[in-house]
Amino acid sequence: MKNITDSFFCLGYWPSAGSFGFNTDILATNPINLSVVLGVLVFFGKGVLSNLLDNRKQKILKTIRNSEELREGAIEQLEKARARLRKVETEADRFRVNGYSEIEREKLNLINSIYTTLEQFENYKNETIRFEQQRAINQVRQRIFQQALEGALVTLNSCLNNELHLRTISANIGMFGSMKEIK
Repeated sequence: MKNITDSFFCLGYWPSAGSFGFNTDILATNPINLSVVLGVLVFFGKGVLSNLLDNRKQKILKTIRNSEELREGAIEQLEKARARLRKVETEADRFRVNGYSEIEREKLNLINSIYTTLEQFENYKNETIRFEQQRAINQVRQRIFQQALEGALVTLNSCLNNELHLRTISANIGMFGSMKEIK
C-alpha cells in the first residue's frame, strides 16, 4: 500500500514540461498501470459484463423453458403411447381369445370331418367286401357249373355211343331249326 501512495507522490516530482520518456522503474509504474487498467475495465466493462450476464441468463431461462415444454410434450406423447399400448394389448388379448375359440372350432370341425370320412371309408370297405364276396360266390358257382358240365359231358360220352350221339345231335339241330322258324 505504501508503494501505491509513493507512486502517486512520484507524480508530483515529474517534470511538468519539456521531455517525454519512459519510466523504467517497474515498481513505480506497474501498480499505477494496473490500477488504471482495472479502473477502466470496471467503469466500462461493468455494463458490457452486465449485458453479457443478462443475455446469458435469458438464454439459460429460454433453454429451461424450452426444455420444460419439450418435457411436457414428451410426457404427453408417453401417455398417448401408453394408451395405445393398452389398446393394442386389449386387442391382442381379444384376438388371442378369439383365436383360441377359432382354433377349438376348427379342431372340432376337423374331428367331425375325420369321423365322417372314416364312416365313408367304413361304408366303402363294407361295400367292397360285399362285392368281393359276391364275386367269390359267382366264381364258385361258375366253377361248380363248369365242373358239373364237365362231369355231365364225361357221363354222356361214356354212356353214348356213336349212333345215340348222332341222333341227339340231329334232334338238337331240329330244335334249333324250329326255333328259327318261330322267330
